[in-house]
Amino acid sequence: MATEYDSTEFVDTDFETHKSPYPAPDPIRAPTRDDVDRKVVEAQQKLAELKRAQDSLERERASLEELRRRQNEFQTGRQEMIHNLTRGLGLLEEAEFKQRQEAEQMVKTIGDFRDALRKIEAIHDETWNKENFNVELTRALTAIENARMEWNTARLKLPALSPEALKQTEEKTAPTPAASPLANLSFGELCKIGLAMTWPLVLVALGALGIFIAILARH
Repeated sequence: MATEYDSTEFVDTDFETHKSPYPAPDPIRAPTRDDVDRKVVEAQQKLAELKRAQDSLERERASLEELRRRQNEFQTGRQEMIHNLTRGLGLLEEAEFKQRQEAEQMVKTIGDFRDALRKIEAIHDETWNKENFNVELTRALTAIENARMEWNTARLKLPALSPEALKQTEEKTAPTPAASPLANLSFGELCKIGLAMTWPLVLVALGALGIFIAILARH
């Protein structure tokens, strides 16, 4: 007699034991149009976000570059002005010291000039007589020589008394020649003036000529 069918006889128990408890994945389906449109929108949004981020970075970079430029300008300007002002102070202090010395020398020279001028103006040679002539003349020559020494020394020390400065001063103070009143007249006006000044002489000459001709006619 045949035995009954047992379904478990053909089942691999080892396979059943290691069988995954998760269901088998569905097969990958092709993207639909909606999926493509959605991904396009997502890509555009990401690009817009990247563009905004890029613009923000560009603005930040421009701001940083402007800040760096101003910092460089500050550093360069500070060094430049420190150098210029330091050098300028040195030059001005040196010039001020020289001018102060020159001013002090000028004040002293003014006093010496006034003293020498007073001594020369105090010489009255019209009062000299035979007894004191030699003494007074020697004294006068000494005063003049001392004044000449003061003058020559001052000319070497003070630029205002240099030959060039004296020449310029003389040129400025020299009187300018008066312009001729006839300089601006035209040739026609000069002819009229000449005729007005000479017509009496012409009349006299014509009268004399007439008298001479009358005398000749009588003879």
